[in-house]
Amino acid sequence: MAPKPDSAEGIVLNFVNEQDRPLNAQNAADALQKFNLKKTAVQKALDSLADSGKIAFKEYGKQKIYIARQDQFEIPNSEELNQMKEQNAKLQEQVSEQKKAVSEVEGEIKSLQSNLTLEDMQAKLGRLNTEVEEMEDKLTKLRGGVTLVKPEDRKAIEDLYVNAISHWRKRKRMFKDIWDTITENLPRDLKELKEELGIEYDEDAGQNLQSFCNLMPQSKKRGRGQ
Repeated sequence: MAPKPDSAEGIVLNFVNEQDRPLNAQNAADALQKFNLKKTAVQKALDSLADSGKIAFKEYGKQKIYIARQDQFEIPNSEELNQMKEQNAKLQEQVSEQKKAVSEVEGEIKSLQSNLTLEDMQAKLGRLNTEVEEMEDKLTKLRGGVTLVKPEDRKAIEDLYVNAISHWRKRKRMFKDIWDTITENLPRDLKELKEELGIEYDEDAGQNLQSFCNLMPQSKKRGRGQ
């Protein structure tokens, strides 16, 4: 007579059959703690089931190993095994497809989460509209001829620039006078001498005095030769 499913023997028998692998009393007791079965109760149930022939067991020294009776299970023949393999292959393919679909959905969810919410877009639109208004206001002032630099500041900068150009011109003239005097009767190549002394003209440094003079205010430009 089969034990009641909710009895200790019924719970242990169901567990052994489900596991269908060698077990000792400790293995079973550990797994059946959720049923509030102590090891002594599990050991007693295992021995009773073994004695009644409901499960099989083998002794290894002082330890007993229990296993489900294999004659209760239907063993598939080769044709059934092949069908099971085919079915398993189809299931594996379905699982792979489902995983791919899940991955695509997760990617779409992640993409949607990275997008701005309606509130974020409205806030950003507000900030952009404010920036546009500020730039349009500035553009209107520029088109209207509004002076952005004070006249006194402009004059001070122009004076500094003119003064710097004046010093440049004077030093350029001084160098030319001195250089011409030194090299007037010098019996050697002046280009080689210049390179030997490490002297560079403005043009050697990619600069041109006249181009800077052209940037000076018209009222302060000097005529050529002055």
